[in-house]
Amino acid sequence: MNEIVYREMTLPDIEQVYVLECKCFTQPWSVESLIGELVQNDVAYYVVADIDGRIVGYAGCWIMYDEAHMTNIAVAEDMRRIGIATRLILNMMYEAQKRGASKMTLEVREFNFGAQDLYASLGFSKIGIRRKYYSDTGENAFILWNNAIADTIEKQK
Repeated sequence: MNEIVYREMTLPDIEQVYVLECKCFTQPWSVESLIGELVQNDVAYYVVADIDGRIVGYAGCWIMYDEAHMTNIAVAEDMRRIGIATRLILNMMYEAQKRGASKMTLEVREFNFGAQDLYASLGFSKIGIRRKYYSDTGENAFILWNNAIADTIEKQK
């Protein structure tokens, strides 16, 4: 396998990102929403994992003041469990820190144990629940926070 390049998402990436979004989620973001994030949302930051022009993962967050809110993350099924999601999240943490954020939050499905383990390994802790947050299943979301992304970045060096 060739090297995975992590870089900021660009408009030409949208087509592949949307395909990935559709494969990974029952309620994918629309092409228009993804374009809007890149073109109109000044607080948005999106990163892709690229292998020779194939987008194998992507993640996004909103960086506002001293915090970042992870909006989405997806990794191609054939590329999971090799560290891509970890690198995407760390990339967002680096950028968030560069822009003045010191903490990050996200929501995760209550039964997505693999994702919960990943987030715990990156310093996230459960601080609350959003009841029936996911409209496709009625599943609850756990609210997770990492209140010291600088510490997480340092541990990963």
